[in-house]
Amino acid sequence: MSIEVGSTVEGKVTGITKFGAFVELPGGDTGLVHISEVANTYVKDISNFLKQDETVKVKVIKIGDDGKIGLSIKQLEDPSDRVEKAAPKMSFEDQMSKFMKESTEKMQDLRNRDAKRGGYNNR
Repeated sequence: MSIEVGSTVEGKVTGITKFGAFVELPGGDTGLVHISEVANTYVKDISNFLKQDETVKVKVIKIGDDGKIGLSIKQLEDPSDRVEKAAPKMSFEDQMSKFMKESTEKMQDLRNRDAKRGGYNNR
């Protein structure tokens, strides 16, 4: 079976690394699902999403000149899932207010640390 860019195939997870998961495709070829292509959300640890020997459906997104096959699970998921999980948008004024509040708290914390060491307030 030939693998073409844009096709959807089922494969078996044969290896999990920090940067992605290797998936064996029909015909014996192996492709990589990069960590950024695993899900429609932030993926810190791939093993939270995929398991060794699990059968997964993947989309072929790239076949390099060197024969390396790039795969995606994320592109098969509904893109609206990403929108629902995104943080609500804040107005510029709200963002600035939040930044100023956090900045003031950090500065106060630094001053308190220096005061305990006998530094900042004695200058």
